[in-house]
Amino acid sequence: MKELQYDAAVIGAGAAGMAAALELEAQGFSCAIIEREDHLGGILMQCIHNGFGLHEFSEELTGPEFAERFIERVTSSKIAVYLDTTVTRFTSAGGNCVKELYCVSPSGAMRIQSRAVVLAMGCRERNRGNVRIPGSRPAGIYTAGLAQRLVNIEGYIPGREIVVIGSGDIGLIMARRMSWVGCKVKAVVEIMPYPAGLTRNIVQCLKDFDIPLYLSSQTTSIFGNDRVEGIEVSPMENGVIVPGKKFRIDCDTVLLSVGLVPENELSKSAGIELNGVTNGPVVDSELMTNMEGVFACGNVLHVHDLVDWVCEESRRAGSYAARWLKGERPALQIRAKAGPSVRYVNPARIAPERENHIYLRSMIVKSDAVLEVSLDNRVIRSKKERHVQPSEMITVNLGPKDFEKMEINSDSVLEFSIK
Repeated sequence: MKELQYDAAVIGAGAAGMAAALELEAQGFSCAIIEREDHLGGILMQCIHNGFGLHEFSEELTGPEFAERFIERVTSSKIAVYLDTTVTRFTSAGGNCVKELYCVSPSGAMRIQSRAVVLAMGCRERNRGNVRIPGSRPAGIYTAGLAQRLVNIEGYIPGREIVVIGSGDIGLIMARRMSWVGCKVKAVVEIMPYPAGLTRNIVQCLKDFDIPLYLSSQTTSIFGNDRVEGIEVSPMENGVIVPGKKFRIDCDTVLLSVGLVPENELSKSAGIELNGVTNGPVVDSELMTNMEGVFACGNVLHVHDLVDWVCEESRRAGSYAARWLKGERPALQIRAKAGPSVRYVNPARIAPERENHIYLRSMIVKSDAVLEVSLDNRVIRSKKERHVQPSEMITVNLGPKDFEKMEINSDSVLEFSIK
């Protein structure tokens, strides 16, 4: 078995992994990126639509163009890159917290030793089994991301008459993409009373192409034997199917856009504590998991709505990993939790002594909302939000000035709520 040693190892070569690795190298540490695919860039390489980079590069780019900016920096750096290489497991042992990553590749097995590990494996799509849509099992049912790869990378058109189940961003973008290649997109069907995707994608991908969006509508059956022939849609009121209002949409292809799940099988097998809401690791103010020296960032931590935020967070993860390698840790961290109308808060702890960048998601759709941050039931920050909805991330920064003249100890709790 080939054996290698680095200060840090990053698992995943998408935007998150590359951003974290570049930060580690910039701070003088040797670093390796391990990627199971045969290329750098991750899922961005099949996202040929524009809309990326407005925050990161102050210009609008396609997914491959965005990725190429980072790929050029990685390939011109001293970062070691291992493609076609899968981490099968990793362990942490010994007083110096050395991690051992066991990997397989076409050239054979290898073991990489490093003091720090950054988890950046991204996320995967939920499928029909996850949402339990009844009916037969014909050909013509795809996740939206798989259809995206077939059309954009492989050059195949999966069908001609399309229904998209779920209004996630990938599904909305694929509704537009399938229209561009000459298919008829019959509808997008969403079980919730509001869209799951960004507002801009509702406008640009559905309204601009006159594609119907059925909200509060459950897909209750898929018809067809050898090939999809149609779906049954059941409208809902107050979360309950309305008898007698169900209808059928004829189609030959179904694309599922029913959510994303952080890719954390490796994390779980290593003993990393996972958040039951996000399905990503529980991390502290420095994005470190419960395993000393193991950090998490990007969509493996929680699903982001913009890759720009992925890069921002991942640079911080690389910086925090570098701080940890130097032996630096915050003196005090306090717990952060989701309050009324907030689905989750990341990270799960914050350090009052320095600036903290916090992400959260609303559980409600509301205009003219107010985000309140309370320390031990006392409001320390109130922030107006023009509009909140579950599909769009909310960010808030907290620093030492927010905690001036406040009594804080290890039992203190920050609560985030939306009113």
